[in-house]
Amino acid sequence: MTQGRARFLNTLSGRFLMLTIVFVMLAEVLIFLPTIARFRADFLMLRLEKAQIAALTQLAVEDGVRPELESELLANAGVFNVVLRRDQVRELVLSSPVPGEILATYDLRTDSPLTLIRDALDELANPANRIVRVIGTPVQSAGEQIEITMQTRPLRTAMVAYSVRILVLSAMISAFTALLLFLAVQRLIVMPIRRVVQHMKSYAEAPEDARRVIEPTARVEELRMAEEALATLQRQLTSALRQKERLAQLGGAVAKISHDLRNILTTAQLFADRIEGSVDPGVARSAPKLVASISRAVSLCESTLTFGKAEEPAPTMTRFGLRRLVEDVAEGDALGESGKITLLIDIPPEMSLRADTEQLHRVLGNLIRNARQAIEATGTGGTIEIAAGEDEHDWWIRVGDTGPGLPPKAREHLFAAFQGNVRKGGIGLGLAIAAELVRGHGGHLELLRSDAEGTEFQIRLPKQIDRTQAA
Repeated sequence: MTQGRARFLNTLSGRFLMLTIVFVMLAEVLIFLPTIARFRADFLMLRLEKAQIAALTQLAVEDGVRPELESELLANAGVFNVVLRRDQVRELVLSSPVPGEILATYDLRTDSPLTLIRDALDELANPANRIVRVIGTPVQSAGEQIEITMQTRPLRTAMVAYSVRILVLSAMISAFTALLLFLAVQRLIVMPIRRVVQHMKSYAEAPEDARRVIEPTARVEELRMAEEALATLQRQLTSALRQKERLAQLGGAVAKISHDLRNILTTAQLFADRIEGSVDPGVARSAPKLVASISRAVSLCESTLTFGKAEEPAPTMTRFGLRRLVEDVAEGDALGESGKITLLIDIPPEMSLRADTEQLHRVLGNLIRNARQAIEATGTGGTIEIAAGEDEHDWWIRVGDTGPGLPPKAREHLFAAFQGNVRKGGIGLGLAIAAELVRGHGGHLELLRSDAEGTEFQIRLPKQIDRTQAA
């Protein structure tokens, strides 16, 4: 209960409700002070008028009224004695014994509004029954001045009763006003703000969905301006996200194309190097330009590899001989002509499998190239072995080398784009692309071992593709 109340007070509606009550009560207090002062002044003036009527009754009788009637007149007027000043003569018209000392004198003729308020507050704060003198001006020009002596208890009792009525009325007015303002704020401010918040939450779930952009409907000018600004911001953000997504996909595609194109150009560069040794003068003159052009193309490809990752197209499955494909990959990487690297191919000539020829060529090319570069980095010779076989469910291909092995940091994100680079200056796309291409076949690429004796990867391709997984 306490938590719910605290939560409500922390809302815009709760705070506005409390502030409304406080401000209305403050306004009532500011109204109450002059009102209670006026009530006290009117009470005293009524006593003066009653005392004046009693005094005129006494003066109307030539020999004065009987003592019993005089006491009754004073009791009806609520005073102990009455003094009239007429024709510059001050006369005690009615009198009775005063039960105590006169403790204060109030002159209603000269008191300012602030003095009346101060005297009223003093009266409310002092519960003692005091004897006071009140001075005023007689009505109907019945004299120059009238004085009465009276008790304060009846005055204070009437003031307290009046204050209670004012307090109850103020509380009712405050509650009713606060309720009306609360409902108005709920309708005009809180509900539109909640609608904006709900639109923001909905938009945050799918910012690319243009249907979730808010449509300004608020009638309050400021809220409508906020909704229009939010709608503009959402439309701009949605457009930016779509453009960013397209650029990311385009960048990823360019990165992959550039990576494989660089490998192709590197192979072309190797053959161009041979052309430089040609005895034909024309070929010899053209060879440096060809090598320079290929080098620029390789550099351009490398500069585009900072783009992201894009999805590969579905593989086109065909049946082909694996050994011939591996020999083509090795020949394209010039492994057969390297004097320091020995290539061993342990694949049965009759072995065939079903896969996408181009994509598997890229996978094997990446693995063989990484193996060659690892061995070349040592400055000594080494061996690359490619073996393949099959079991009841899968075809498997292993690519191993006698290089120094992968560092621990490279193994943590081996198949993550831009993170799994295994050599200095590498981009980290080769193994990521290879793993994605193998997954596209329903298989998987894994690292079998990597230690001081070398590194070995294994490709497993399923003989029967799970249609649900492929979809």
